[in-house]
Amino acid sequence: MTASTSDTRWLPAQPHDHRIARLAALAIVLAVVDAGIPSPLPGIKPGLANIVTLLALETLGWRAAVWVSLLRILGAGLLLGSLLTPGFFLGLAGGIASLIGLGLTRTWPKRWFGPVSASLVAAFCHIGGQLLLARLWLIPSDNILFFVPAFALAALVTGLVNGVIAGKFLEGSSCAPSTPSPSP
Repeated sequence: MTASTSDTRWLPAQPHDHRIARLAALAIVLAVVDAGIPSPLPGIKPGLANIVTLLALETLGWRAAVWVSLLRILGAGLLLGSLLTPGFFLGLAGGIASLIGLGLTRTWPKRWFGPVSASLVAAFCHIGGQLLLARLWLIPSDNILFFVPAFALAALVTGLVNGVIAGKFLEGSSCAPSTPSPSP
């Protein structure tokens, strides 16, 4: 039996899907830019693509941030030729850990916590996820703990910078989540 073209089922993309795809494409471009920036230690990068994940989180929600982050990791792995390499799995472990951290920040009061605190949590979770996988798989030695201060400092700096940049984008754009205005 052969199926005719009338049997083909289409799942049309919704506007929300288009927004996620645009954000994921931007995140992939920024991940490729990140890969070209020299680093003092392997694994320390500015994490510019995380700005896009923060924007997705604040404007579209946690599920969209998960899609943007995972699509970015996969897309960058394909473009950079690192798919299924140890570096890919380290990035995936860090990405999943940072998404878990971002999920936890969604329960925090928005009055006191914003994109900067979410970015810091994500940065520290990302580094923690990478170091944990490296310890369990690549470097089965406690000597990897000597790198923790350098990675923690990098997470602090990049988390702060990326959070401030994301916050500025959210303040100055029409994509910021709207808050109801008080009625007179």
